[in-house]
Amino acid sequence: MISALDCDVRPGSGMGIFELGSSLWNVLDLLRRLQHSFPQVDIKYDTDAPSTTPIILHIRPHLDLLFSGKQQRLHTIVLGKLRLGDPPVTLRYKDMVLSSPEEVLKRIFISRTFGPTYPPPGDDLRADLRYPGVWFSFEEDGMGDGLKGIQSEDRMHEVKRVIVSQKELDGEHRDALGELVECAAMDGDISRVIVKVHEGVTLYFHPSRTKPVHIRIGETTAQDLTMDLGPPMRVHYKDDERMTIHAMSSASNNSEPSYFYNYFQHGLDFLLSPSHIVAKIILHSNIPGSPLFQRYKRCNWEIEGTPEDDEDDTPPRKRFYDRFETISHFLSPREPPPSMLLDRTDDEEAITLPSATTRLHGYDGIILEVSESSQVVTVMLF
Repeated sequence: MISALDCDVRPGSGMGIFELGSSLWNVLDLLRRLQHSFPQVDIKYDTDAPSTTPIILHIRPHLDLLFSGKQQRLHTIVLGKLRLGDPPVTLRYKDMVLSSPEEVLKRIFISRTFGPTYPPPGDDLRADLRYPGVWFSFEEDGMGDGLKGIQSEDRMHEVKRVIVSQKELDGEHRDALGELVECAAMDGDISRVIVKVHEGVTLYFHPSRTKPVHIRIGETTAQDLTMDLGPPMRVHYKDDERMTIHAMSSASNNSEPSYFYNYFQHGLDFLLSPSHIVAKIILHSNIPGSPLFQRYKRCNWEIEGTPEDDEDDTPPRKRFYDRFETISHFLSPREPPPSMLLDRTDDEEAITLPSATTRLHGYDGIILEVSESSQVVTVMLF
C-alpha cells in the first residue's frame, strides 16, 4: 500500500488520478495496474437492475467513485475520512494544501480559499458549502444528527467529505444519478452504436461533431477497420470449432484461418474471414455480474427496426437495457427460438459467479446472449 494518498481537487473536472467522464472500464483497468496503491476495491450495484444500475467503486478507506447507470461514466468523486484511515490523505487545490495529517480543513479556510457562496436553504450555517463543481460536507455518511455545536463555533467546523461533480449551468438542476454532459474525458470513445440486422453497424463517437463510421458485413475490410478505429488491442485467430457440430454442411477446407480483431476499449469484436472481410460483429453490454464483465467496455448498442413508412425518420429501436423478452418480440413476434446453454467459466476454475451460465438465442442474422436475469450481454451479427 502507498504510504500516503496525495491528490489535487479540480472542481467540475476531477480529483487526483480520476477524471470525471472516464469510463468504468478505463478506471477499473487503471486500478488494476495500480493494485499496489489501491489494494482494496469493492464494486457495488443493484443486482435487480444490473444493466442500468449506477455503480459505486469503494476504494478503501477514503474514496467512493459513482458511475452513471447507462453510460458507465464517472459521475461523482467522494473523498472522505480526511483525518482517519490508513493511508493518510493530503488534499490540494492548485498550489495550496487544503488538508493533510498536520492540517485540519475547516469551514473558515474553505470560505477564505473559495470565496462566498449561496446560503443554504433555511440559512443553516452547519450545512454543506457548495461551489460550482465541488462541495464540502461537515457530516460523515449518516451522521447528520451528530453536529450540534453552538453557532459561534460553526466557522471552525471540520470538513469530513469533499465531493466533486460536473458544474451545472445557471438555473440548471441535474439528476444526481443521471448521465453526464459530454466532456473531454470522453473524446475518442464511442457514444452509441446503431445496429442494422443483415447490414452492419454505425458507430457514433465523442465529441458529437465527429463523423460516424459505417461497418458493413461482407464489405468492410481489415484495413478499413484499422483506418477507422486504429489497430485492435488484440488479434485472435479462431481455433474454437466446437460449434461446427451444429453446422448443416462440412467445414471449409480453406487452410487460411478466420481471425478476430478485439477492440476491448470499444466493446466490439470483429470476425474477419480468410479474405480479410468482416464476417461477424460482436457487441458487448458489460453488465455487472456477468462472466465477461470488465473484459470489454460497455457498447451502447441500439437495434434498429424497419421504419413504418418512407417518411418515418425515427425508426423503432431496442436498446441494451431492454429485457430479452422485449427485444425477442421486436426481432420476431413469434415464439422465441430454441436456445443453447453457454458457460463461459468452464475453462476458468478460479472464477465463481452466482449466474455463470447464459443462453444463446438465434434469429435471422443475429444472435443474442442472454443472462439468467433476462439481460442481453452480447449481440452477434452475421
